[in-house]
Amino acid sequence: MQLKRKDLLGIEELNREEIELILETARSFQEVSGREIKKVPALRGKTVVNLFFEDSTRTRISFEIAAKRLSADLLTITKSGSSVAKGETLLDTARNLEALGANLIVCRHRASGAPHWLARNLHASVINAGDGSHEHPSQALLDLLTVADRKKRMDGLQVAIVGDIAHSRVARSNIYAFSKMGAQVRVVGPATMIPRGIENFGVRGQCPQVFYDLGNGIQDCDVIMMLRIQQERIIWTPFSSLTEYSRFYGLNREILKRAKEDVIVMHPGPVNRGIELEPEVADGPHSVILDQVANGVAVRMAILYLLSGHS
Repeated sequence: MQLKRKDLLGIEELNREEIELILETARSFQEVSGREIKKVPALRGKTVVNLFFEDSTRTRISFEIAAKRLSADLLTITKSGSSVAKGETLLDTARNLEALGANLIVCRHRASGAPHWLARNLHASVINAGDGSHEHPSQALLDLLTVADRKKRMDGLQVAIVGDIAHSRVARSNIYAFSKMGAQVRVVGPATMIPRGIENFGVRGQCPQVFYDLGNGIQDCDVIMMLRIQQERIIWTPFSSLTEYSRFYGLNREILKRAKEDVIVMHPGPVNRGIELEPEVADGPHSVILDQVANGVAVRMAILYLLSGHS
């Protein structure tokens, strides 16, 4: 089965059935990572181009591994290594790559909407690997898979997303993702990092609750997702110091007791230890951060595979 769409640009546009299809396909690819030979021929003859114009470690490498495990031909291009550095437009770069045979283009860009612009102007399938502070759909999907693997359900779960909500594309995608799957989402952070109108975000009947106190925000939660401060997107300082931020919004072992006993702690990375997460929590029994990283490969394999029929 294939997705009935050419591109994957955001969680907002997906329905629950499409999300479930991606997760079910990803589960079938989880087994590949446990094999001695971690390869399947699903994308043999296809060309995947990673067009990464913003720094990345986990997402870029995860898409690279996913493409290679599907036996696709792979090329990764960064801004400094492309003609964009000489003045060529993003669209001209992408059109040239398409002319060279690119079937799927994975785009990460600091400008919100950049992958959408490419998708409207290319025959190749475009996958949004993070655009500005807009969305990061593959991250939200791997987060859903991680929670589903641990909790065996999604409906009715209490999920707290903590930190820099205003500048986080991960927060936006996860609010859409978890609310569409029936979980109740809470956002927690200082007022200066909670965007206006957040109460109307998400899907009808599952809009997030807003908390400004960490202890109250994670009370009786099943899932806590900690976010880093998006320093590269902040044009003014929304708090007096990192020490103050960590004091009020850093997750430590003591405050973690306010959540459910079997709570899981997540983080999209990179983790700033001692700021949003105490090291003992990041490495503790509630942490599923490395599970998220591992599940990223299976989810991205699923995305590439499901879109390959349109390219």
